[in-house]
Amino acid sequence: MMRKRLVHSSKLEIRTSTYHIAVYAYGNGRHSAETQLADSTMIINDADSLEEVLAVHKNILSLAVQAREIRQQTRNAWGWRFFKSSRK
Repeated sequence: MMRKRLVHSSKLEIRTSTYHIAVYAYGNGRHSAETQLADSTMIINDADSLEEVLAVHKNILSLAVQAREIRQQTRNAWGWRFFKSSRK
């Protein structure tokens, strides 16, 4: 297993929430960014450089937060039963 080393830590505010971003470097020169979005949801991506992984991660994180908000709004509008029965 390749060891990772924390090389950057920052926070990103999206709407009314603040998300922690941790960027790690690996021995092969790659970088990964990680953010815990919820108890069971971790956003992770990788790229060749710190700058690239951070830029991509901020976009992905913003999209993920927006998608969760839309899903919650839709659930509230249509009712939870609709989504529960359509998953089968």
